Amino acid sequence: MSGEPTLTGYGFSVYTRAARMALAAKGVSYSYEECNPFAPGDAEALRAVHPFGRVPALRHGGFHVWETQAILDYVEAGFDGPPLTPQRAEAKARMRQVMGIVDAYLYWPLVRGVVSNALFASQAERDGAAAQAGLDAAPRVLAALEEIAGEGEVLVPGQLTLADCLLWPMLDYFRQVPEGAALLRTYEALTLWAETMAQRPEAITTAPDLNQLERSPA
Repeated sequence: MSGEPTLTGYGFSVYTRAARMALAAKGVSYSYEECNPFAPGDAEALRAVHPFGRVPALRHGGFHVWETQAILDYVEAGFDGPPLTPQRAEAKARMRQVMGIVDAYLYWPLVRGVVSNALFASQAERDGAAAQAGLDAAPRVLAALEEIAGEGEVLVPGQLTLADCLLWPMLDYFRQVPEGAALLRTYEALTLWAETMAQRPEAITTAPDLNQLERSPA
């Protein structure tokens, strides 16, 4: 399909950043529309591109797609550029396994529990119990990812897959929380992966500026 796609997202959203990383990795030029899903004034505009008022959403010609993993798949299959999906069956399965872990077991405790309260909420809005519950849940999730990273199929320094694009925005925020950074350092393979990911151009160019943050959930 010809023409430039349009990504609708929120600059501080981990899922928007995942889509932007994939687009950057593939070298895709695209237009960007900023919509804050937590701002009542943006609700109508978001519902026009996503029936549940979430981000991100992608439009390309007459094709509209929402839900981050679907967007990542479309970017991978629909555009030229370096492949973001491994060829080996084992590596491809591990990539999908990591993406499932991220959405099912990592996002809510680490991002909505820890990151939202530590980095995004005002002092009055912080929920210490939710943050602690997220920290308590983190070791089980990180241990599962550590095992996969240590295996060497995916989450490999120097390689980029759709799993890296989905995971990095969340762990990048998590490691900016002191307790999160300390916990992450106890996982050797994940630490090496994170240190390498932080230097990738796709990570650098898509990093949100927290100095411009208006306090709101992640």
